[in-house]
Amino acid sequence: MAEPDNDKEVIATLLERTTTQRLPRARDLKKKVDRGELLNELDMAFLGEILTDANSIRTLLERHPEYKDLASNVMNLYHEIAAKALENEKTAR
Repeated sequence: MAEPDNDKEVIATLLERTTTQRLPRARDLKKKVDRGELLNELDMAFLGEILTDANSIRTLLERHPEYKDLASNVMNLYHEIAAKALENEKTAR
């Protein structure tokens, strides 16, 4: 499959955003849900944005399988946050 000209720039931007913004916030959310706290609307919006972005980069990952493990690890973290948040919601009821 041919690589679009801007793949390298897109990947660089995604990696920078992930390491400087998204992973730090995700780690904070993980700590929050691990303490049994509930996610607020901003937290939920953040997770929703992540899922939207994940869908939009699928074809990029198909062209660059060397990033699939990284993407999988990051998505597993978000899944853990969402699962624990749901558990906390059920406990709070």
